[in-house]
Amino acid sequence: MLFVGSGQNVSGSPHNGGMNSDLSSTLGYRARLQYGVFSRKQALQAGFTSDLIRGRVRRGSWQCVYPGVYTLGTAGLPRMTRLWAVLLYAGRGAVLSYQTAAELHKLTDKQTAEIHVSIPGERRVVPVPGVRFHRSAQVFRAASAHDDPPRTNVDETVLDLAGAAATIDEACGWIMTAISRELTDESRLRAAMAGRTRLRWRAELDQLITAAVNGDHSVLEYRFTRDVERAHGLPEPDRQVRFGGRDGRRGRRDRVYSDYGLVVELDGKVGHQAADVWRDKDRDNAAAEAGKESLRYGWRHVRHDSCVTAIQVAKVLRKRGWDGQPRPCSIYCPVRHEFPC
Repeated sequence: MLFVGSGQNVSGSPHNGGMNSDLSSTLGYRARLQYGVFSRKQALQAGFTSDLIRGRVRRGSWQCVYPGVYTLGTAGLPRMTRLWAVLLYAGRGAVLSYQTAAELHKLTDKQTAEIHVSIPGERRVVPVPGVRFHRSAQVFRAASAHDDPPRTNVDETVLDLAGAAATIDEACGWIMTAISRELTDESRLRAAMAGRTRLRWRAELDQLITAAVNGDHSVLEYRFTRDVERAHGLPEPDRQVRFGGRDGRRGRRDRVYSDYGLVVELDGKVGHQAADVWRDKDRDNAAAEAGKESLRYGWRHVRHDSCVTAIQVAKVLRKRGWDGQPRPCSIYCPVRHEFPC
């Protein structure tokens, strides 16, 4: 993908009039592809001598972004210009990776202040503020073939981030996001996993991919499937069921037990709201237990009170015709007392 003629009119951009007057056509074209930055090596290749480069830097017509990387602009650099400058500074084989690659692939909606760059394992780069360098023996294999600025491909980015995650929940989030946003699929992720001899949480990631493909679109949904439903022998619901409202809006139900007229919604976003909000939701859930038709759960219910949540879901299902028997997940599980054999 080339960024020629992007229409940007920013300092150091290809459309700043000073670029044409102070760069050769060859270097100007190269700079346009790189959002207004260029390297010392590229300038030498375009016919500039070391003395010419020093002269332009000395009089201020070229600004030094990083050692050996220049721009014509004097103001703050736009994001894409900064990313290209980091890559040029990092040199041969460098690709954007981890959170920065995730940003470009739309795996995340957040922009991190620290720029992440992977370089070949045999190379060394002098650190610069605001940039984190990762050395990798697999950087050439992991690079995306068609993206500019160069970056690790989606699947390798997901596995990098999952491997660096502080918790399995965080790793789960990257898998779920990639699949739910249709940025990759099961076969591609598994192929990327097979290409790594060392991979943290390999077995868990394999399970997470299966769960995501089967309809779990968040960490909360994955935990509900694992810790509430399957751990306690509840019937399998339909997942991510489409629906349309009377006002014409469309959406998805997280869990629908179609045979029993029960809907379960899982809301991770409200997990940190005030306690009185969750007391209201607990009251609504209690009403559902008495014969209503929907339940709503958040982080506390699924992560810390999964057995109690399973009991509540089981009771509602039983009221609606389920003749199954929930099972305790351990010798301490309260399901044993609520549903004695």
